[in-house]
Amino acid sequence: MAPSDTIPEISPEELVRRVEGGDALEVLDVRAPFRLASGTIDIVAPAAFHNIPGSQLLDLGDPEEAGLDRAKELAVVCAQGVASREVTAFLNEKGYRASSVRGGMAAWMRMCIARDIDPGPDLDTLVQFDRLGKGALGYLLVSDKEAVVIDPPRDPQPFLDRVARIGANVVAVADTHAHADYISGGTELARALSVPYFLHPADLVLPYDGRRGTIPIEPVQEGEKITFGGATLIVEHTPGHTEGSVTYRLGDDLAFAGDFIFVRSIGRPDLGGKAEQWTEQLWQSLERARREWPDAIRLCPAHYTSDEDRSADRSIVAPFGELREHNEPLRITSSFAFHSWVEARTQQAPEAYARIKAINLGLLEVDAEEADLLELGRNQCAAG
Repeated sequence: MAPSDTIPEISPEELVRRVEGGDALEVLDVRAPFRLASGTIDIVAPAAFHNIPGSQLLDLGDPEEAGLDRAKELAVVCAQGVASREVTAFLNEKGYRASSVRGGMAAWMRMCIARDIDPGPDLDTLVQFDRLGKGALGYLLVSDKEAVVIDPPRDPQPFLDRVARIGANVVAVADTHAHADYISGGTELARALSVPYFLHPADLVLPYDGRRGTIPIEPVQEGEKITFGGATLIVEHTPGHTEGSVTYRLGDDLAFAGDFIFVRSIGRPDLGGKAEQWTEQLWQSLERARREWPDAIRLCPAHYTSDEDRSADRSIVAPFGELREHNEPLRITSSFAFHSWVEARTQQAPEAYARIKAINLGLLEVDAEEADLLELGRNQCAAG
């Protein structure tokens, strides 16, 4: 077996760059098959993804017996990046070109890819941060060297790295709502930078038992403004996914809608245990958007479901007029039909979501290892 310091590794970020750049890499996941339910590296075609438990592979005399082609370059992944190193060394000794994914699935779930978006007339820079493992999105908005961060993850370092490159200063951090599928970095980032953390006060209450959160917030309400540089965000209260869900609108150009509306669906109204009440709130919020939002306004959501949601530049952004044509729940024309549509698609909420929501409100603390476990898997925040 090769010495540990000679085993090739590939970072999750490099893996994404190479696959999106057209390199023909294949992924070998060496976890037990039941572990795949918590998430996989799904950026390659199904035919280029292999799941062979590491112990099973190491027992083979020739990995080709398991269907692995020596002509294909392999990225080997396990839970934490340990077992994958042993398998990688074994494969390379057998004549393969393999690299271990550094940090394993835990690192894959944390990883953010920065994608620049057309900033429009009011911003100098707009960056979408894409957590491919979660299907989660955050944003960096910059105007005249002042920046606002929207929906940051637990590790906001990629946001800070881009801010430093630009030479800007973060003046505010905002969450569109109290998230349930991932641990927000909003409060810690705002505290570290001594800037306000914006959240609607209705989301400072844990919906399951009414406990009030302990995190410090700068409460935002309908119609309030967040000004930075030469730009101004207007707060629209768009409840339904949560009671305090808001959309931050930048004029008629951009709508940072959180889990209110997605490219192909809408946010689930059942995650707080108040499905009937929140479904009606969501219907009223959608009715307002249909009345008031121009077709040209670009929707910037907090989540996506699959690569089908992507634009040609790999970003997850779409004009509202396009969504009105292709987003099924946006085409529903009656409250009764909408309630029926939501009810027919309601599924059991993931067990971790109640704990994550409590963490985000300061009501529960966990260490980094448990946080990684809680965040495993793609978001399940879309209805349908």
